[in-house]
Amino acid sequence: MTSSYRSGSRFGPAALREASLNIETYSLRSGVDLEDFGMADLGDVHVVSEPSEMVERVRLVVKDVIEAGKVPILLGGEHLITLGAVKALSSDTALVNFDAHLDLRERYLGEEYSHATFMRKVAELLPSGNILYVGTRAVSRDELEFSKSRGLTYLNVTELRDLGPTRAADNLRRKLEEFKRTYVTVDADVFDPAYAPAVGNPEADGLSPDMVLNMVRRICDDRIVGIDLVEVTPRYDTGITAALGARVIFEAVCAIEKSRKASAEKLY
Repeated sequence: MTSSYRSGSRFGPAALREASLNIETYSLRSGVDLEDFGMADLGDVHVVSEPSEMVERVRLVVKDVIEAGKVPILLGGEHLITLGAVKALSSDTALVNFDAHLDLRERYLGEEYSHATFMRKVAELLPSGNILYVGTRAVSRDELEFSKSRGLTYLNVTELRDLGPTRAADNLRRKLEEFKRTYVTVDADVFDPAYAPAVGNPEADGLSPDMVLNMVRRICDDRIVGIDLVEVTPRYDTGITAALGARVIFEAVCAIEKSRKASAEKLY
């Protein structure tokens, strides 16, 4: 409802599901087969037109899933759904936000609840040191000033490219070592439009799939309490973006399972 440029992210979940049906189940990155452990598709949260009510519905569902001892994986939809998920988390959780934008505006186009304001509200729920942006490259002056005043950390595209895929992944992992719980949100616009053209707000000069998948694989371990992938707007391509989004979720889940197996082996 709050899309400001290219609408249609409501079709994202269906496109991601369709793409996921055509992915081979063995992860060469993690050495894990998706068929060896259980996942369940709980369907869609019923959508309402009031953004704040939609956030509350997401919160309730995520809370239920976490209390059931499961890891929720959310498919968007606008990035505003992440606010609902964060509201269901404890305040000691680290949030890693793969995103081209800071989304720290106080209001956008007159709306308090928007894909461009949700991180401002997240910053009111989590300590600043718990929030880490990855892939930032599109910001406003006001957002920069707010992020500096709150001490928010962001790794921009230039910094990540200078580090390279392996060092960037190691750097990100080190920053998360002190946290016992991590939530990962991936806005598809973190990728360069050459790889993911079908997003709500495409920004040139983005990250490559190799860079993002390396970082996702390294930080998705048994501390993960939730993942989301948002802003896929499938009408703007022939399925490229949905295929990449499904791959991100696939590799994240396999990395979590690999970490769980390693932790279980240490106990015995």
